[in-house]
Amino acid sequence: MNIGITVYPTYGGSGIVGSEIGRELAEQGHTVHFISSALPTRLTELNERVHFHEVEMMNYPLFEHQPYSLALATKLATVARAEKLDLLHVHYAIPHSISAILARESIKSKFYLPVITTLHGTDITLVGADRSYLPITKYGLQESDGVTAVSRFLKQATIETFDFDDIEVIPNFICPSYYQRNMELPLRNELSPNGEKLLVHVSNFRPVKRPIECVEILAKVREKGENARLVMVGSGPERSACEYRAEQLNVKDDTIFVGKRANISDYLAIADVFLLPSESESFGLAALEAQACEVPVIASRIGGIPEVVSDNETGFLSELGDTGKMSDDALRLLQDDDLRIEFGNRARELAIVRYSADEIIPQYMRFYEKVLGARSASAS
Repeated sequence: MNIGITVYPTYGGSGIVGSEIGRELAEQGHTVHFISSALPTRLTELNERVHFHEVEMMNYPLFEHQPYSLALATKLATVARAEKLDLLHVHYAIPHSISAILARESIKSKFYLPVITTLHGTDITLVGADRSYLPITKYGLQESDGVTAVSRFLKQATIETFDFDDIEVIPNFICPSYYQRNMELPLRNELSPNGEKLLVHVSNFRPVKRPIECVEILAKVREKGENARLVMVGSGPERSACEYRAEQLNVKDDTIFVGKRANISDYLAIADVFLLPSESESFGLAALEAQACEVPVIASRIGGIPEVVSDNETGFLSELGDTGKMSDDALRLLQDDDLRIEFGNRARELAIVRYSADEIIPQYMRFYEKVLGARSASAS
């Protein structure tokens, strides 16, 4: 199969998942064409089965803002015709599904190019914050040849927001061989020179991730006598506020900001507890990656997280903003090695059984075949 994939080339979950889907499909013998404004974060190697096509923007004085949606539509149509794509798989409804549908319509006199849209979350919350996007987003869903969502929570949210329910739930996934525990990495001694336990948080430091609460959890844990440090992986608008809060709470020296990292799995491999106090998560990919590394998760009981983290089995869930309970749960895990190991073992088992690439990629292939089959039947 010859597949086109469009993602936001960022550190966010959608870019990661889209890149991993393409890589896994290529390993199975399919040809994948990534069409994006920049090389996706996880796309580290191009070969005869993995190709990258950069969306080039036009600089023209008339445009106050560069028309990326139109440039993407043009590139999608060009690549589809040149490479004879079987389908386009776009991640995020806005603007990717709209651009893909425009590309499909522009070349339909030559051949029909099915469009599959995968929803990752902000597609829905964006509309919740600004209803002016509702008509165009709903159009993108209705005109897509197939729509998937990464969690049952997100499917239900889409139904409630758009009154659209023709959605297949295909969750995010991990590669078990890539995410593994490894306490022997030199990084462990570097971050924990005196044997401190390590709390780890990974995100893009947007307000919705509530990274400041991770600092507050660390402060509470240390107040109760546990020698722990916090490793903050990533960067974004809340980073400076986190640094200031760490200084206020006298945990500046024990809060380590490492910035954006490509080797996130190394930080998870040496973590003791993973913190995810977000106020909105359609799935919680970072929590899944941590669990695959045998790391128990402390998280908010919101969105799709309960589908990923089993409360009192692979981690602990709390009400939004309850940093008191989160710190108590973290302390319990940090002080009880047997419990932490037990939770970690269960966490990896769950990650592999439910969310390994070997489980999820075939679901995408069946969905591709279903969409292509429906199109063939319609054409006949």
